[in-house]
Amino acid sequence: MSDAFVDRFATARSVADAVLYEGYVLYPYRASSRKNQARFQWGVLMPKAFSEADGSERWAARTECLVDPGGAPAVSVRLRFLQTQHRIVEERIEGGHDAFAEVGRLEVDGTLHVPWDEAIEHVIDLDPIALGLTTETACETTFEIEGGQDSELIRTAAGATVGRFVRRCEPLRGRIAVNAGPLATDNPYMKVSIDVENTTPWTGASTRRDDAIGHSLVAVHMMLAVDDGRFVSLLDPPAEAQEAVRSCRSSGTYPVLVGGEDVVLSSPIILYDHPEVAPQSPGDLYDSLEIDEILALRVMTLTDEEKAEARGTDPRAAAVIDRCDNMSAETLSQLHGQMRHIDPGVPTFSGDASNQIPWWDPAADAAVDPWNDSVWIGHTEVTKGCAVRLHPSQRADAQDMFFEGLTATVAGVFADVDGETHVAVSVDDDPATAELAWQGRYLFFRPDEVEPLADQETSR
Repeated sequence: MSDAFVDRFATARSVADAVLYEGYVLYPYRASSRKNQARFQWGVLMPKAFSEADGSERWAARTECLVDPGGAPAVSVRLRFLQTQHRIVEERIEGGHDAFAEVGRLEVDGTLHVPWDEAIEHVIDLDPIALGLTTETACETTFEIEGGQDSELIRTAAGATVGRFVRRCEPLRGRIAVNAGPLATDNPYMKVSIDVENTTPWTGASTRRDDAIGHSLVAVHMMLAVDDGRFVSLLDPPAEAQEAVRSCRSSGTYPVLVGGEDVVLSSPIILYDHPEVAPQSPGDLYDSLEIDEILALRVMTLTDEEKAEARGTDPRAAAVIDRCDNMSAETLSQLHGQMRHIDPGVPTFSGDASNQIPWWDPAADAAVDPWNDSVWIGHTEVTKGCAVRLHPSQRADAQDMFFEGLTATVAGVFADVDGETHVAVSVDDDPATAELAWQGRYLFFRPDEVEPLADQETSR
């Protein structure tokens, strides 16, 4: 494997790591919290026998990509996943010689240790595969991951042994199959397909997911690199590649371009092309559905007891707690959840510069009056109280289809900070209209989605 090849995968590493540990431990980062009772939700491949009996879990995943080849293209594949490792906590028995008993919790020097499922990272690299420009290419690789058990003593700060961790993980087996070939004689593109399967034997009678997760490949994702060629975006392909892209069928994965056009990240989480980790994020939070700033502030509000349990839950959770506890005001202000001025150099409205008010100041509301402002739609001036018919473009919300053709009454004409105009309406004959208006809740549409009506026209 060349240094250049390694470097190309390094460009995808930060995003791949975020995928690998997404949801590993969620706020409030305690094993006892309800959010952390059902973990490992992304990219899980169960044993085939369990999957077929359960019917709702995968045992295999497929990625299909499109390559625009050069003269001698070659593809390299890296598979990454987690193996779960169950950790129990045992307390040393008084008077016994190296005798321990399993317990549900053990507090040591202010840290509360509890049972938990940890994870071990695994990386499997395939040798570069030369692609035949006119012939099919196929190769298959199997792998085995050892199971086992070990223990780690738990000592106080003074060095006294008070308990131990016992960790146990199950052996895993898997298969990777790569197939590639030209699409057609008159098509310049090549399709590359990668199948990943969990071939771990499963003979257990249990139908509980928690019992099978230890025999599963977790957070499965792949990185692909092409030499002497480029990958075609499956999300935004050029016009000449659109038909070829439609022939690609991935299952359980979403391949996207990372960095340039020579690396693809095939993720179990939906991503856009060229994803990046926000530079304002100072470290992993494992809960990317949350905004960093809000999550950090929430961590700071945890009680000392809650933080003690989080620190004893997992080293990664402990790192989050410590990082948030030690976060400076400057670091907190730089998190990407903060509010920033869109363009402080542009006046909000005309007049003396000394009297100009920034858009985010509540006093700026005096510059507009949505209850009296109007907007011209065609040759009709529309303002509060006007009757209109709705024609949503269905680009904003799936519920738009239910409003097509309904009549409504304009409640106000609003302008946002980007200069866009929005017409707020209450739908006629909606029994909830009075209640929603009392709460100040309306439906908002762009002017081109609203048709002014004559006063005599009534609702269909």
